[in-house]
Amino acid sequence: MKKSMLFVLALVFVLACALPAAAETYKVGVAIYQFDDNFMTLYRNELEKYMKSLETDDMKFDITIVDGKNDMAEQSNQIDNFITQGMDVIILNLVQTSSADAIIDKIVENEIPLILINREPLGDDGDESYKGILDNATVCYVGADARQSGSMQGALIADLENHGDLNGDGKISYIMIEGDPENIDAQYRTQFSIKYLTDNGFEVEELDDQVGNWAQAKGQEIAANDLSKFGDAIEVIFCNNDAMALGAAAAIQAAGREVGKDIYLVGVDALNECVQMVIDGTMTGTVKNDEVGQSHAAVDAAIVALKGEELQNYYWVDYVKVTAENAENFLAK
Repeated sequence: MKKSMLFVLALVFVLACALPAAAETYKVGVAIYQFDDNFMTLYRNELEKYMKSLETDDMKFDITIVDGKNDMAEQSNQIDNFITQGMDVIILNLVQTSSADAIIDKIVENEIPLILINREPLGDDGDESYKGILDNATVCYVGADARQSGSMQGALIADLENHGDLNGDGKISYIMIEGDPENIDAQYRTQFSIKYLTDNGFEVEELDDQVGNWAQAKGQEIAANDLSKFGDAIEVIFCNNDAMALGAAAAIQAAGREVGKDIYLVGVDALNECVQMVIDGTMTGTVKNDEVGQSHAAVDAAIVALKGEELQNYYWVDYVKVTAENAENFLAK
């Protein structure tokens, strides 16, 4: 009896050793500033798809993605819930970069690695990087340098045969439709699109500069009002993103204007619809904000953190200028 019992126990032990170890499942909390945003919809969908594709027999991911609804109080509550739920890593697209210090400190105090994406928090002087990133090896920012995207918008106009000066009066007369004025991407795209032109010797005239908060409807409203007010004096419409450019395009068409003939229109993001418009000639150009490259970099950084390895402070992904000559390369199939 004793021998048979020992044999059974030995057999159970051998079988147990032969079985594969259970995979470690990591809880990943993803907080997006607003689901109702064209670019961030592409971003979050790609992020989830890519992270699931990296699962192995040893590592699984339980991903929770929440909508901040462009409400800082809502997002703060969501972060509190993530902390209570014991997330192993948090990926955060801030509603307000001005609230970065409180949220970062709260997450760090609970020893949860943090991957900040898409909206870069800045220091108190609005110029230096936020110390909460630079002082902590468990916090990083993944994104693209918006100064680059602004400069590329300026280049799209400067590279035209007439440099955007349709009426030949020696200056480029434009309106600017901005995103969220608190967002550093909106600030840099606004500043550097025009800076590129002036740095390259072109005279500019600002007819109007208004906030569209990244929204297509608001972009259409601003463009329609300005086209009515300034008429043919508007030579270029700069939009901080493609959603607002789509709205501006509708206003241009309603006003009886024609892109490439009597007005120019540029955006940022290279949404599929806008890339097709560049091909069709109904949009002058856009700038590829690489949601695939950025979301993959964010996931890769999260996995580095989950493995207990030290994060770099910053992970940068380049923008790409999209013109009629290369737009086919950026058209999603």
